[in-house]
Amino acid sequence: MIELDGAYKEGGGQILRTALALSTILQKPFEVNSIRKARPNPGLKNQHLFCIKALQQLCNAKVEGAELGSDYVRYIPEKIKGKTININIETAGSITLLLQSLLLPCLFAKENTRLNITGGTDVRWSMPFDYFNQVFIPQISKYAEKIDTALIRRGYYPKGSGKIGIKIKPLENIKQAPKINLTEQGNPMQIKGISHASKDLEKAEVAERQAGTAKLILNRLNTPIQIQTEYNETLSTGSGIVLWAVFSKNPEETSAVNPIRLGADALGERGKRAEQVGKEAAEKLLDEISSKAPVDRHLADNIIPFLGLFGGEIKTSKITNHTLTNIYVVEKFLGKRFNIEDKVITAINKI
Repeated sequence: MIELDGAYKEGGGQILRTALALSTILQKPFEVNSIRKARPNPGLKNQHLFCIKALQQLCNAKVEGAELGSDYVRYIPEKIKGKTININIETAGSITLLLQSLLLPCLFAKENTRLNITGGTDVRWSMPFDYFNQVFIPQISKYAEKIDTALIRRGYYPKGSGKIGIKIKPLENIKQAPKINLTEQGNPMQIKGISHASKDLEKAEVAERQAGTAKLILNRLNTPIQIQTEYNETLSTGSGIVLWAVFSKNPEETSAVNPIRLGADALGERGKRAEQVGKEAAEKLLDEISSKAPVDRHLADNIIPFLGLFGGEIKTSKITNHTLTNIYVVEKFLGKRFNIEDKVITAINKI
């Protein structure tokens, strides 16, 4: 039984989410104490409970401690079996955080899996759906025959009710999948983005103002910029913008195996001007680009489990506590795996 300290480093829910994914794949049971001890309201929240419930559908796991507010979980997985799984988080709990537990095991299923998830698509402290779809998914698509994603409805805080659908067709032999190799930023090709807002903000042109400010700041790069704007019928008022820069080592083409995409985002909130939202996202992206790294700080922590499983090397703009936390969890399941030198993370083994 693998034992984890839920208070390690940033002491958040990522420890549990990553452990659930790896435990399910490797068929190694674990227990974790002091879950989310560093948070204002420690213990399991709705989002974490639905991670567990979804995986129980996927692998018929036996679980102890899966209760709201619990600071302890014991998890014993069984064989993964792909199927259709419907999940309603019932709050604005982040869909993309739930997928940190669920998506990776689906890649190891023998059968196709379909996920229909309701919750928050664009909420604080998590990847917005467009970052997930445009930066993260292109990076992990090599670990599946096909990953199809669909945004059905956006969900903002506090009511959520956003909906996404994902279909995963696994590889016949995922253990032969390629390593991750991201150490050079390459040549800037274009900057793209999606600026979105709830329908009730359309008259105030919130999406256009977010996009316009971002584009004005990014024009200094002398790179083609395309930011689309959209409005959505949602249960809560909200807005946001996701930007991503596409690079290539060869100016003639972009890589399908190890695509180089740096992402940045910002969310609107009451009292925050749309121009400030666009400025925040654009300045974050400029900071990532100026680092000369091909992996932004948020992508780094999200692909650590993949790096640990499949091997390879990445250079990131910043080694965050989230990244170090994920390294801790991965090495609990796989043994010593990573070397870190400056901002380069190398996985010395693979499964």
